[in-house]
Amino acid sequence: ADVHVVCDLQYSRATSNPTRWVLVVPNDSPIQTVKDLEGKRIAAEAIGIVEKYLEANGVNAEVEFSWGATEVKVPDLVDAIVDITETGSSLRANNLRIVDVLMESYPQFIAKKESWEDPWKRAKIERLAVLLRGALMARDMVGLKLNLPDTALEAVTLLLPSLRKPTIARLAQEGWVALETVLTELQVRELIPRLKELGAEGIIEYPLNKVIE
Repeated sequence: ADVHVVCDLQYSRATSNPTRWVLVVPNDSPIQTVKDLEGKRIAAEAIGIVEKYLEANGVNAEVEFSWGATEVKVPDLVDAIVDITETGSSLRANNLRIVDVLMESYPQFIAKKESWEDPWKRAKIERLAVLLRGALMARDMVGLKLNLPDTALEAVTLLLPSLRKPTIARLAQEGWVALETVLTELQVRELIPRLKELGAEGIIEYPLNKVIE
């Protein structure tokens, strides 16, 4: 296509992992590699991708278009399928296993080349790209605020991962500081009980809309 790729947007429907096009067979299938597909039938929505993959591997197989519900077609209707997956959980739930990964991909933010070559439009597009990346980076992250005594500061800062270092400010109360940082939701769940044990008080977790590096 006559477009300019501004940036990759690293997200999928449920995670930040890439979407994968995978070759799938039932768990008890004798098919172990793409070479075992010689003369077999494969169902897929992305026929072009599958045909190029088979050609690259020197395999002749029949590829038929799937109108959806591809996972239920093996083994009764076809020998294998090529489907899109993110975590693989749906495949496992249907007693299927992945033989090979055809390709991985992320969504892309694209612009018409004529728009990208226009300085005014390009500036607008680049600003939008910054905001999109910032929103994606904030997707699994939260902010954390807390107060703690000076005596616990060193131990707490060693515990806390951060984009840089946590922000620390003196409180009006003698011997106390306020600390603020950014980290993932998973890290917060592990850290809050430990922070409390170290004497932290007024612990506040809050969502983030954007994180711009």
